Amino acid sequence: MGRMVSIDPVTRIEGHLRIDIEIEGDKVKDAWSSGTMFRGLEMLLKGKHPWDAQQVTERICGVCPLVHGTAASYCLDDALGVELPDNARLIRNLCLGANFIQSHILHFYHLAALDYVDVTAVAKYTGTNRALQILRDKIVGLVKANDVYPFLPRYESNDYVSDPELATVLVGHYVEALEMRKKAQEMLSIFYGRMPSFVGTVPGGVTTPPTISNIAAFRSRLTELRKWIDNVYLADILLLAEVEAYKPFHTAGDSGGNYLAYGGFDEDSQGTKKFLPRGVIFNNDIFNVEGPDKFGEFQITESVKHSWYTDECEWLNPKNGKTEPDIHKEGAYSFLKAPRYKGKPMEVGPLSRMLVKKPDLLVNLAKELGLLDNKPIKIGLLPRHAARAIECKILAEEMDKWLDQLKPGDKIWDKKDIPSESYGRGLVEGPRGALGHWIHIKGKKIDNYQAIVPTTWNASPRDKNGERGPIETALIGLPVPDPENPINVVRCVRSFDPCLACAIHVIHPSHNGVKVFQVI
Repeated sequence: MGRMVSIDPVTRIEGHLRIDIEIEGDKVKDAWSSGTMFRGLEMLLKGKHPWDAQQVTERICGVCPLVHGTAASYCLDDALGVELPDNARLIRNLCLGANFIQSHILHFYHLAALDYVDVTAVAKYTGTNRALQILRDKIVGLVKANDVYPFLPRYESNDYVSDPELATVLVGHYVEALEMRKKAQEMLSIFYGRMPSFVGTVPGGVTTPPTISNIAAFRSRLTELRKWIDNVYLADILLLAEVEAYKPFHTAGDSGGNYLAYGGFDEDSQGTKKFLPRGVIFNNDIFNVEGPDKFGEFQITESVKHSWYTDECEWLNPKNGKTEPDIHKEGAYSFLKAPRYKGKPMEVGPLSRMLVKKPDLLVNLAKELGLLDNKPIKIGLLPRHAARAIECKILAEEMDKWLDQLKPGDKIWDKKDIPSESYGRGLVEGPRGALGHWIHIKGKKIDNYQAIVPTTWNASPRDKNGERGPIETALIGLPVPDPENPINVVRCVRSFDPCLACAIHVIHPSHNGVKVFQVI
């Protein structure tokens, strides 16, 4: 057996994730992904009024409330038989799009970029750009005051971008990204009132009508963001891709070749046409996409063979899913279940969506990097970052068109009564990937509620057949030249943008208090 290394918790992600790796010959031989806190929101919702689901599920995560509220709204729309007005559909698209932009910028600049750039090199900057000189002096001051967070501490590595001029420019973009995220949050708040815990979408529609004023306010910020995405975000991603030391990451970190996208951003009132299409890819056969006509949500199951849940939860479709914890279960190592589609682990997220949609910018970049020359095709951790930036660009462009389609004065809500019994589901795309909410209403109350979030797909443990989850698979074969500084491991994990806050929660189903577990 090789050397075992544990990273607990992985930092600069959302929530608590433990990664255990076995190293043999300076490479990862095996890996285990563990969510170490209990999720209980589904249990909390049982017996509640159906409308509560939209507000309660927003509290699943302080970073991802918008996408959960959106999924819950579509889930309830389905259960209630809502005919969603076009204005409501467009406003939901615009606000979800603003959240995508904010989240993608956050992920690259404030969570992942520090894995590639030597911030201390900024102290050696000798250029004449006044803004960068001010940034240099600020960082030098922080170092002297021994207050270098959030930049340090971090793993040591000899392949960071360390050229003072380039490093300073990139760190400057880190700072600019804070303002860009602010603008995206402001766009969202124009229609949804606030963030997090927004109040702008409800079952049946939205609460704020479009006006000439709020459309103009939204567009002005969007225009600034589009310019910054095109000239800064995309350029920085392409710059990293060209760094010689990082070229192995074009293919290293492949998750196994299975990709799933529910599809997102409805372009008609029935939700049959989507800007980001629904599709499934198996075995890295990226030019053979199973489209919406072949997609069957009944093919989604969850394995709990290695999860701390009772055997009664094993291999259920989420429509009839159960959330029954068993913290003493032998062989279990995670509070994440293991979702599977047609029995296979699936990567979800921007890379999956872009591989299904195949925008020209992505295809041309893949050709330029030589990704399509490999047999079999392998898609690594840096293309995940590139797909996120490309998605940010094409989505921002489409949002400008959606603004043109809004009609002030038209309907924004379709009121429907709560049925005595009904099933509903909301399948949407969030920044981190495919998100599904399922509800069973019985006696006009919630009888069962289930959610499978993107990180449950990506960070899942092994299933009943022993197949690893996507992150576990992506880690196999990664170089770890220094086990004391496993930088490549966290680079790979962070490329998925995990949100364990979404995938696992600590809450007692009776009194809403924190439930304490000791996991040995």
